[in-house]
Order: sequence, then structure tokens, then C-alpha cells
Amino acid sequence: MGGGMAANLLSKGWNVLVSDLDAKKVDKWVSKGAVAQLIHAQAAPDLVATIVCVVDAVQTEDVLFGEHGLVHSLQAGQTVMLCPTILPQDVESFASRLAERGIDTIDAPMSGGPARASGGTMSLLVACPQAVFAQQADLLNALSSKVFNISEKPGDAARTKLVNNLLAGINLVGAAEALALAERLGLNMEKTLSVIEQSSGQSWIGSDRMHRAIVGDYQPRAHVTLLEKDTRLALECARAAGFEGPLGAAASQVFAQAHVAGFAQQDDAAVFKLLSGR
Repeated sequence: MGGGMAANLLSKGWNVLVSDLDAKKVDKWVSKGAVAQLIHAQAAPDLVATIVCVVDAVQTEDVLFGEHGLVHSLQAGQTVMLCPTILPQDVESFASRLAERGIDTIDAPMSGGPARASGGTMSLLVACPQAVFAQQADLLNALSSKVFNISEKPGDAARTKLVNNLLAGINLVGAAEALALAERLGLNMEKTLSVIEQSSGQSWIGSDRMHRAIVGDYQPRAHVTLLEKDTRLALECARAAGFEGPLGAAASQVFAQAHVAGFAQQDDAAVFKLLSGR
């Protein structure tokens, strides 16, 4: 999704600096008009914001505070936008440590996948002080036509994202289970999915993933490990709040089983493969 965000900003005339451990990824975006940013380089005074788009809190810690972390190059008054799906307390910790250096934090997890990130139609959940939100309004609106101003408290957007992704995981496992049953009953899966999409069983993630699963397309757009991680984090967040529901844990277990079954690096549509016994 970071690549999608870069493509979107470049298409709208923004000056985009890119940095990645994978030099091929940097070269790709340089060829499309971006500028390579050396990890050690001092941030430009006119930098609008630095967007961190990695997988988890461990990578975020390294990007922010590691040997070549952003804190060694950013200046007081600049802004970091955190887009990974991580625990709220991790966001709060990162924001507090950045604030000690005078750096603002926007808690900004995203949802929708690379295509919607590229088209500027992904959901962008934002939690930050209102003054920072206003200061970064042009960037936020360029990134997404669906910006949700959650609160002024970094960590609340992370909480909202985990709630959303827990439901996404439940919906995806439910859709995979229903289609696996349809197959076992001898039904035409394309016709069954068509009925579901026009009826009460419809979900966006179910439709998106099951169309791929039916034709055996498991090329990763979102790896199994991502919803495995996100549902696990959502359950951890729920336990910390003293809440336990009946479905989240079951769905999370399915993603863990898919990982063990060897589908970790496949598209998360592979839960259908797991449940159908293919």
C-alpha cells in the first residue's frame, strides 16, 4: 500500500521521496518520478510529512529509532504519519517518544488494499491533535477521499483499525466457509457467490477474495500473515479492555491454521483452500 500511496501522490504532482531497504523498490519509484531519500540524510526543512508504511511494531521501531532511524534526521516541528496496523499502546509509545523531540505524530492506519491506495480511495483513519490535522489536511485529502477524523488521541485510530480488521477477518472466514459448503453440496460456486453478493450474506472482503479463490488465484495482494497478525492484535486489544466475543478468536485461529498449513505467503483468500480441503 505504500507503493500505491506513492503512485497516487506522484499522479497529483506531489514531490515524493522514497526510502526502502530493497533498492529495487526505490529504483522502481525513482523511474516513475520519485526521488531516492538516503536513510541517513537530513530531512529537508520544507518536508510536509514522513509516511511510515511497514508491517508491524518491530519494523516501526527500527524505522523510527533504530541505528538509521528517522529521529536522527527529522527536525522539531516536522510530522511522522504512522500507517502500520499495530497495537494502540505501541502507537502511544511511539508518539510520546517523538513528542520528546518536538516531532508530531499522526496515527493513520489505512484500509482497502494497494489498488485503492493508488486510486486515492482507500480508507484512512486519523487520530492526532486537531492543529496537526488542519496543518496536514492537503496531504491527507490527497492520500484519500475517505479520511476519517477519529479523535485527537493517537492510538484511537489504531483501535478503530483493529476493530475493522477483526470484522474483516470474521467476514472472510465466514465467506470461505460458506463457499466451501457450497462446493461440498455440489453447487455452482460462481452462481452461489452471485446470489450472496446480491443478498444478506454479502461482504466486500468476501466478494473480493472468493472471486479469486474460485479460480485458484492465490497470488498475494494481502498475505495470510497480515490478517493473522491483525486478528491476533485485535484479540489482544480486546482482552486488555476486558472483552471477549465468540467469533474473533475462531476466525483468528483459522488464519493461524492456514499459516501452519503452508499458506502464509499466499493471498488471504487461501483460507478457502484450507476450509475446502483443496
